[in-house]
Amino acid sequence: MNSDVLRVIAIVALAWCPIVAGCRPALAQARTLAPTGAALPRPPLVLAQAHPAPTVPATPAAPPEQPIGLPRVRDYEPIPELRDIYFDFGAAVIRPSDARILDANAAWLRAHPARLVLIEGHCDSRGATSGKNEFNMDLGERRAQAAMNYLIAQGVHSSRITILSYGEERPQCTEKSEQCWSQNRRSRFLVKRR
Repeated sequence: MNSDVLRVIAIVALAWCPIVAGCRPALAQARTLAPTGAALPRPPLVLAQAHPAPTVPATPAAPPEQPIGLPRVRDYEPIPELRDIYFDFGAAVIRPSDARILDANAAWLRAHPARLVLIEGHCDSRGATSGKNEFNMDLGERRAQAAMNYLIAQGVHSSRITILSYGEERPQCTEKSEQCWSQNRRSRFLVKRR
C-alpha cells in the first residue's frame, strides 16, 4: 500500500478510536510524536474495554411470575364443551369437518376468558422404526400448534394457550387397526381457571 492510503487509514482509526475504545490520550501522544509526512504508528486494536464491575452484594433473583417448563397437566381437566379434533395419517392439517369443532371450541373459550387451555398433540404408534418416537413427538407438536393457530385466528389470545406433545405415548385406543389408530391422531383440549 502506498503512504497516502496508510495515512487515510490512520486518520480514520484515530478519529474512531475515542468513540469505540475511549483511547484519546494515546492518540494525542501518537500525533505529537509522529514527524510530518511520516506514517502514524498503528494504535493497538482495542474494540472494547471491560471495566471491572462494582462489587455489589449478591441478591437472589426474584422468582419468575410463571413457572418455566412443562405445565402441571393435573391442573387441567377435559370438559364436554371442548371436543377433540382428529388428523389424517402423518399430517398436521386441520380437516374441514374439524374446523367446525374448532370454531365451537373458540367460541366457548372467548365466552369464558377466565379459562386457560392446554392443547395436547397425539399420534398413533405407526411410523418408520428409526427415529419413530422423535418423529411422532414432532408431529404431535405440529398438530397442537395447528389447533392453537386456528384458535388464535378465531380470537382466542395466545397467552391463554399452552401446547404439549405426547407423540404416541398416551394412546386413546391400543388395538392394531385403522379405526383405533385414527382415534389416536388427535389434538385434545383441557382447561383450568387462571
